[in-house]
Amino acid sequence: MNDAISDSIPANLRQLRNDAGLSLSKAAEMTGVSKAMLGQIERGESSPTIATLWKIAQGFHLPLSALIEAPTPADASQGQGFKTVQFPGSIAVKIVFPFDPALGAETFRIHLVPGQCHQSQAHEAGMIEEVFVLEGQMDVLRDGEWVPLQTGEGLRFDADLPHGYRSGDSGAVFLNMHHYRRAIAR
Repeated sequence: MNDAISDSIPANLRQLRNDAGLSLSKAAEMTGVSKAMLGQIERGESSPTIATLWKIAQGFHLPLSALIEAPTPADASQGQGFKTVQFPGSIAVKIVFPFDPALGAETFRIHLVPGQCHQSQAHEAGMIEEVFVLEGQMDVLRDGEWVPLQTGEGLRFDADLPHGYRSGDSGAVFLNMHHYRRAIAR
């Protein structure tokens, strides 16, 4: 597993901001992430949390995978070539399939260490998530209640509400599918 944030994140953020013709100040206004933090991320001086990346993605109206990794087209269509990104003090995320505009979806493989809990703020309006447990056992926070899941079980829920994931004693690995209801870039 990669212990550091992907080198792609600073370059992707800088490229996306430059392509949009935005100053750091305007990008900060759009995302709710400070100008200083955006600059530090772009220069590779700060490792963003997954929560910070979500704010940036939402502010730019982009899927999360647009910030994490920029694969070649062949890699994207085959779901290959993506590194696992370990977010500081948080979850490890690997893109399985990057955002596909025709489907309005992206898929991640997420690893939780034993006893780990990750809570997420509400994502953009209308977003749906699906979780499918590949290994271990875990609970998903949905509508304020923790729902237990075993290997081979899944759950679909509204991700435009606060939600979360926590693993059992042996940790957990799961697929996390994001379905965007409104049209987004990429």
